[in-house]
This record gives sequence, C-alpha cells and structure tokens, in this order.
Amino acid sequence: MKVLGRFSARPAMDGDGVNIKRVADFINTRFDPYLMIDEIKSDDQQDFIGGFPPHPHRGIETFTYIRKGGFEHRDQLGNVKAIRAGDMQWMSTGSGVIHSEMPLADAEDGLHGFQIWLNMPAKDKMRPAIYQDTSEKANPTGTNQDGAQLKALAGHWQFAGNDRDNDAEELVSSIQGLAGNGAIADLTLAANGHASIDLSSHEVVHAYIYQGELEYIAANGDLMTASAGQLLLLSAELSHFNNAISAETGLLLLAGSPINEKIVHMGPFVMNSQAEIDQAVDDYQQGRFGKII
Repeated sequence: MKVLGRFSARPAMDGDGVNIKRVADFINTRFDPYLMIDEIKSDDQQDFIGGFPPHPHRGIETFTYIRKGGFEHRDQLGNVKAIRAGDMQWMSTGSGVIHSEMPLADAEDGLHGFQIWLNMPAKDKMRPAIYQDTSEKANPTGTNQDGAQLKALAGHWQFAGNDRDNDAEELVSSIQGLAGNGAIADLTLAANGHASIDLSSHEVVHAYIYQGELEYIAANGDLMTASAGQLLLLSAELSHFNNAISAETGLLLLAGSPINEKIVHMGPFVMNSQAEIDQAVDDYQQGRFGKII
C-alpha cells in the first residue's frame, strides 16, 4: 500500500449542536471528487440529540452511512425514511434539496455514522435531485480467510485474494452513479489480519480510519502507523491492508475520478462561481427550493 499523503480529522460542530470529526478541503480540492467526510461517533445523546433540522443543499452529493443508531430523513421531495445501522443513503442534490436528519427515538445505544460530500460537475449542478437508499436492499459483502470483510456501499469493488485461488471477487453495490465515478466501501480487518483490494480501476483512492490502526510503508521506507481519525491518500493499484494490533481495525475506502473544476463554497452550497452561489442563496431565501411537508 503506497501512501501519498496523510490528514487528520478535526473536532467540529454542525446542525443543532452535533459534535463531529471532520476532514474537508473546499479550497485546494485535494480529495477531489470528495469534499468532506464527517464522522459522528458517541454513546452520549447530548452529542447528537439536536440532529440536523431542515437545511438546503445545491451542487453536491451527500452520502450517509450508519454503523450504529440511526436518523430519520425527510425532504421536500416527499421522502421520509429511517436510516438505521447498516443502511446507506445517497442524495444527488443538483439544483436544490431541503432535508432534515433527526436521531431516531428508538436508537438508544449511541450513534456512529458518516456523511460524505462529493462535488458535482458543473454540467450536473442544476439537474433535478436524485434520492436513493438501501433500507430495503442490503449491499454485498465479501470476506477472506484472514477475517477481513469488505462491504460495498457504492460503486464496484474488486476484493482480491478472497479464495484459495487468489481470484478477485467483484462486489457491486445497489447504489451506482455517484459523481466523479465515486465508489465507497467499508473494510474491517480482524486482529492481526490483512486484506488485498485491487484499486487499479480508480484514479484516486482515500482511506479514512475510524477504528484501530493501520500499518504502511512511507515514501522514505519507514514503517508508519495511521490511527483512527486519519485520512490516507493512496496510490491506485493492488493494495495490501495490514492490521498489526490485537483489535479490529475499520476504515472507509473512497475512490473515484477527479472532476478538476474550480469551485466556490458557502455553507451548504458548492458551485463554480460566486454569481451561482449568490443565486443559490436568493433562490433559498425566496422559497424556490420548496419546503418539507
């Protein structure tokens, strides 16, 4: 596994006082097509009980993945869905969405989940919104003989070395069509375990560690360890992930193709010019986004 860069998540607060860890870049777009990864992880309801009351988006895609607990999603399109542990939700906001995400009343064992933002290419930023989730259709999961598990959350994945013949198993998520050819997976490594994944079909690959540690060889040849809350930029090739600790390691893999367009960001809006941002603000203030009924 060749690591090209390493970044650390920072504590932040969003919504109605929700405590999160965030990795984001809206200036240099070093994670293109990805813009931001928010992680919510707490057993204390006070960290997330306020949730995310109604708010708008334009020009981005949001991808939500819940590992523990859950949210109720509502939007002006009429979607009302409970997103629980193991579920994914993809919302290509296009020209505009207003939605809310509030903690489920029956989720009493804490909350652990992610919301990932992807940029949309300029040609698609004003198209109608698209909504999809997996609440009624589980995504495929592959395992290897070392106890590693890869869950395909979006796109296509090649889980290499999954059997005695070392043939790659293709895992195809029910969620397809993310901006920038986005593909997202959840990889867990058993204690002292490892896994091989063929990443060569992607242009860029990132790994966000949410649990445990991951060993890798740095460019200078030194053995390095990345820990929870760090994002690694990887080379797109056949990669071997090694867990050298006596506890499970978990990481999100985010792959895709750079969009390579200049962006202008303001709060929930990501467009290509300041004029487009000003128009988004005006459209929202004038009620043109609609409202949640």
